[in-house]
Amino acid sequence: MSNASLDGLLTGLSLIVAIGAQNAYVLRQGLRRAYVGPVVAVCTVSDFALIIAGVSGIGVIVQHAGWALQAVRWFGVAFLCWYAVTSAWRARRPAALAAAGGDPGEGAVVVRRIMALTWLNPHVYLDTVVLLGSIANAHGSPGRWWFAVGACLASTMWFVGLGFGARFAAGLLATPRSWQVLDLLIAATMLGIAVKLATG
Repeated sequence: MSNASLDGLLTGLSLIVAIGAQNAYVLRQGLRRAYVGPVVAVCTVSDFALIIAGVSGIGVIVQHAGWALQAVRWFGVAFLCWYAVTSAWRARRPAALAAAGGDPGEGAVVVRRIMALTWLNPHVYLDTVVLLGSIANAHGSPGRWWFAVGACLASTMWFVGLGFGARFAAGLLATPRSWQVLDLLIAATMLGIAVKLATG
């Protein structure tokens, strides 16, 4: 692995390993063992697209499109508030929660939700497109593309590990009460991020 790829790997991990709306949702689906593959695929492919866009120079355009970032910001605030409310509402009925399986009819809903959590987050454009793109381009050519390879590897490792590795913690969440606490924590996380997004 080249030095640029290693830089991309470490930078990508430093940006992605954080408590956020997207990661919280991936964790929940991983614990439920429901639609983990599609969720991980959406997150990973989305990151690939954003990283490549940043390395290609789109980050410069996004950086100067303040109105676009503002629009995404307020859509993101609204969506996060809505998701916080639904998580808190779901916690009112802990007996309905399960650590495995899922309603076969909810796959499309899960995919739409993770798409929204991914693409309605303005920080993803600032971090993945602008910041990563700027750092990558500092490596010149072809170094910037090796940096992108490392960053894409970081995303793959993180989302695969979080989604499919979550099942090993399922034993800790075998009771309805545990799932109730998890949903309340997710609701608090989403609301906190929404407030930070609105006031930041």
